[in-house]
Amino acid sequence: MNERFESIVGPVPGPRSRELNALIARYEAPGVTYLADDYPIAWASAHGALVTDADGNRYLDLTSAFSVAALGHTSDDVTQAIVAQAGRLAHGMGDVHPTEVKARLLERLAAIAPGDCSKTYLGSNGADAIEFALKTALLATGRPRVLSFEGAYHGLSLGALPVGGIARFREPFAPLAGERARFLPFPGADADCAAALDAARAALADDPQIGAVVLEPIQGRGGVIVPPAGWLRGIRALCDHFGCVMILDEIYTGYGRTGTMFACERESVVPDILCAGKAIAGGVPFSAAIGRPAVMDAWPRSTGEALHTATFLGNPLACAAALAVLDAFERDGIVARAAAREPWLRRALTLFHRHATVTDVRGIGMLWAVEFSGADVANRVVRAGLQRGLILLQSGVDGTSITVAPPLTIEDDQLERAIALLEQTIEETP
Repeated sequence: MNERFESIVGPVPGPRSRELNALIARYEAPGVTYLADDYPIAWASAHGALVTDADGNRYLDLTSAFSVAALGHTSDDVTQAIVAQAGRLAHGMGDVHPTEVKARLLERLAAIAPGDCSKTYLGSNGADAIEFALKTALLATGRPRVLSFEGAYHGLSLGALPVGGIARFREPFAPLAGERARFLPFPGADADCAAALDAARAALADDPQIGAVVLEPIQGRGGVIVPPAGWLRGIRALCDHFGCVMILDEIYTGYGRTGTMFACERESVVPDILCAGKAIAGGVPFSAAIGRPAVMDAWPRSTGEALHTATFLGNPLACAAALAVLDAFERDGIVARAAAREPWLRRALTLFHRHATVTDVRGIGMLWAVEFSGADVANRVVRAGLQRGLILLQSGVDGTSITVAPPLTIEDDQLERAIALLEQTIEETP
């Protein structure tokens, strides 16, 4: 088999993966990694769209590792930037003594963000960015409650959890998380846009303590739910009318995933705060909350003790990686490349409707979902795909879909091969 494609040379998972899974079972906190006899594999290395496990089996990745590897796994640009930065300065002093690389990144983020979003807080993960955005909204409006949407995923930290729209994540921690959000159904592409906006208008009118609306322009973890055209613009108008801060969670959808740098650009919507993460630093844990000065300036100027900060704020290694990602995006036309793939992916995936277990196919850009007749079917396809050399991610509130989000840099023949393998797996999985 061509070394640019999958290659299964032994059992999946193999003996070394099983050994490592046993160590995880013994030493990791329970409730984190799912472990079974036939799942998962232990990753050993990854390059481009290929992942190799600890037993030498090679897989085509249709997940980008949760959409992180937009430039492909182990991007040479990112690797070289991290190595060079590590040789100069691996850690600064966050909000006390800022670094050159942090200043340069802040300037670049202001240049790529939509509209006048130009002031940024740098975090370590998506939930960090969401928490900062929620704090900002409170300072800007004085109103503590939030309008969010069912099926939303904004991270699982205690600050982000109350605005997440998947109940099974919130409910065990309700005594700590509290009830700070009102939830509305998130409208799918076929929903009545006017009715959905009327529901949001009524909720905001009914609860004057709502100071922020937090939403994903396309729900990612919730199963790639694409709202009807005009809905996002309508939410923007409602936020303006009611004086609410519009927080857009582009942690999954940002950085070219939907064929524009940020998904909100497809409708020319400018949020008050845009949260980015996942692909932002090519695999280094990093995030950003990028906001309009009119909102971000609600924070008081530091008098020597920051009101919100962290030890690793603006970490130099992450900043260098994030700059390398932006350089590669600009040099290689990554966003345009993702947009150009959308018609082919749409045609190829739409053909999956011919299989009895497939009930829907939806998405835009290089972010798609295949919906199945049940979560059990989707799970069997994920497991069978792994045996064939395909890494898939089950998604949806009830686990009934599989997300298709390959690296934006995947080669055409690799993408065609991966989609063909996926269809073959669906066809042969009861």
